[in-house]
Amino acid sequence: MNATVHPLRKYARPHVTRTTTCPGCGNGIATQAILRAIEELDLRMDDFVFVSGIGCSAWIPSPFFAADTLHTTHGRPVAFATGVKLGLPEKHVMVVSGDGDLTAIGGNHLIHAARRNIGLTVVLMNNGIYGMTGGQTAPTTPRGISTVTSPYGSLEHSFDIAPMIVSAGAAYVARWTTHHPRQLTKAIKKGLTKKGFALIEVVTQCPVQFGRASKLGGAVEILKHFKSNSVRIEKARKMDPAELLGKIVVGEFVDIEKPELSSEWTRLIHSMREGRQ
Repeated sequence: MNATVHPLRKYARPHVTRTTTCPGCGNGIATQAILRAIEELDLRMDDFVFVSGIGCSAWIPSPFFAADTLHTTHGRPVAFATGVKLGLPEKHVMVVSGDGDLTAIGGNHLIHAARRNIGLTVVLMNNGIYGMTGGQTAPTTPRGISTVTSPYGSLEHSFDIAPMIVSAGAAYVARWTTHHPRQLTKAIKKGLTKKGFALIEVVTQCPVQFGRASKLGGAVEILKHFKSNSVRIEKARKMDPAELLGKIVVGEFVDIEKPELSSEWTRLIHSMREGRQ
């Protein structure tokens, strides 16, 4: 009897037979959404360069994807990806990393890439905590939650990532949870076809660290929490801020057209060369 082969297995490196993620982690849902988006757009892995930093979700493309990957230093994937896109503007350059990596030490790189509107697709996995290194308070940890670095409850206010990147100037920003895999796939497809900076924030479960710290429980309980507490952005815009406390606003935050950096850079180089002739 032949073993069943996952239809997306063809996108993975043959020698990688297992993942590094914990049971119940949302990385698998996001991984399949990324690969389904690539398949539905009829793109090849040779069309891509994947860039990741340090953290649990950084292991999604590296070493799992059978593609060119850069597994970079902590907080620097967007900086590396910017160089790749300017050097290889014809490539799809996708950053896959976590909220700690991209909004803490890597926060400046993220907002400036959005400001420049460079053609990167960033899939940001937001589990609300530093999952890989022991469960410390992250910039996305909800205020009041006790972690190993905030045993009496975090006193800090957390980032609201999607609106922040809209304000920074991105051309496309969407947010979905791992309870919304179909919508997530559609958003990644849109991000890949957008001429400009695209951020897809994935609110995801970390049952080992965040589930314990928040008292939400295991993966199933957190997914149920996502389902019952998600509010579409169209509805949220009509709600009072007090009504949105504790809610997760999901959907497309912005989808606009504006000049993209690598294209403008290429055009400038061509015009300068023509001027010398």
